[in-house]
Amino acid sequence: MRLDKFLKVSRIIKRRTVANEACDSERVMINGRMAKASTHVKVGDIVEIKFGERIFKFQVLLVDEVVKKEDTAQMYRMIEESSEQK
Repeated sequence: MRLDKFLKVSRIIKRRTVANEACDSERVMINGRMAKASTHVKVGDIVEIKFGERIFKFQVLLVDEVVKKEDTAQMYRMIEESSEQK
């Protein structure tokens, strides 16, 4: 599954266009490498997203095209949530 679609389906980012913009502005990394919106996500990948000064790091547990809202938490496991210190 494409990264932008995964971020939308898992409801980490509400809209696919916003997920695309985050990838285009180099705020998303997969396994330590900058990721484009078209990068394929697979189970076991470590994804890191920068939202302003906050960093969300999680592991992909499930890749599914359609997921109910209450089941989205099963798609990933949070590893780290932190704020950048300047």
